[in-house]
Amino acid sequence: MKTRITILLVALFVSFNMGFAQQDEECMNNLSIFDSYYKSKKYDDAYGPWKIVREKCPKFNQAIYAYGDNILEHKIENSSGAEQVAFIKDLMLLYDQSHEHYPSKYSLGDMLVEKAQLAYSYKDELNMTDQQVYNMFDEAYKKDPKNFTSAKGLYTYFSLAVDIFDAGAKSPDDAQKMFDKYDDVMELIEGTEKDYIEKLNKLLEKEEAGTQLTKKEGKYKANYEANLGAFESVKSGMDQKIGERANCEVLVPLYEKDFEQFKNDAVWLQRAMDRMYQKGCKDDPLFLKLVEQKNNIAPSGNTAFYLYTITGEQKYFDQTIQLEQDPLKKARLYKQLGGELMDKGNYSKARQYFMKSLELNPSDGSPYLYIAQMYAKSANNCGDTNFNKRAVFWLAANEARKAGRVDSRLTSNANKAAASYEASAPSKADIFSSTMGGKTIQIGCWIGRSITVPN
Repeated sequence: MKTRITILLVALFVSFNMGFAQQDEECMNNLSIFDSYYKSKKYDDAYGPWKIVREKCPKFNQAIYAYGDNILEHKIENSSGAEQVAFIKDLMLLYDQSHEHYPSKYSLGDMLVEKAQLAYSYKDELNMTDQQVYNMFDEAYKKDPKNFTSAKGLYTYFSLAVDIFDAGAKSPDDAQKMFDKYDDVMELIEGTEKDYIEKLNKLLEKEEAGTQLTKKEGKYKANYEANLGAFESVKSGMDQKIGERANCEVLVPLYEKDFEQFKNDAVWLQRAMDRMYQKGCKDDPLFLKLVEQKNNIAPSGNTAFYLYTITGEQKYFDQTIQLEQDPLKKARLYKQLGGELMDKGNYSKARQYFMKSLELNPSDGSPYLYIAQMYAKSANNCGDTNFNKRAVFWLAANEARKAGRVDSRLTSNANKAAASYEASAPSKADIFSSTMGGKTIQIGCWIGRSITVPN
């Protein structure tokens, strides 16, 4: 709900339904009073008139719900015992009422997640178990997954699934439920990320074309980047949370046991092979068995990619790109292909695929960091003099900085990497003594780039 408050009611009274205003002057007067107190952050003073409007005229103005959230949170934070519990339950009721009276502003999924997150924050005060709170999140997932987009809520939902697993018998079936929930949440995250990435890429394309963003567009860009950063943290947190519960020793017997039952289930096969690949289990014979079966019943770019990583056959390399039509998924596959080639030492080909990934998804700066790494690793092999070899590190630093410019999630790491590379490049004293300042150096071998020496 808070995400809506920042842009709500710039001119509060312009949005009045005048029929309501004429009908009930008391609501209008009390709305004016609690609005004034609220804006002065006098939440205790705002509570009384706010409550009158909420109870007497629940559809009078959206401010009842937008402001009421903070008013009740203030009451919760400054109370205890039975009084605090009453305020917590009242805030949950407010979430229900916001959706009831303003469904276009407050979606069912969003409000169910708000209620679940509130219950999680005060589960001890409410005397609720992890399972009960989990069920509240699960209700949002089942009833309105499209609007289950809260990064915090998604992490809490999965974290509770792991906590429930840890507290239980930890049977294979329980483990499968936990892994399924990991995949469910990841799919929700990736779906939400896709929307932000597509919008962000349009703004980046505008900037790359030399057109300055409007003030409004700049705010949107910052918002998209912040949300993508939040989801990146959630995904990292989920991987840390599941940890060793999903290693090869756990996964292989689990999927072996269930293979016959699910061998014609494309979703199960996809999830199983994805997890085995991510956890470094691709050398196990089961991985090939899963991939081949998925390729038999539902071939995809992702399946072809796995076959290529196993066999190294060119036909699967080609199929990887041919079968995938979604631009963002294809960008991810290009990046994965680049990573596989980089690990094999085929830097020239790897760079090609990293660049293709950047073309399809310019807001993901990580391919620039991989290119920078390859440049740095090639410094000794791609220069004919000691100075020129060290000059390759300027190229690496430039690539690293590109990552930070296009992807704010990487800015800190990109700047650190660039600084590290620059520390290995020729110093000012080296430039002066060699009289190379301002000259252009052609870097040979697979890099095939030039760099101008700083003055």
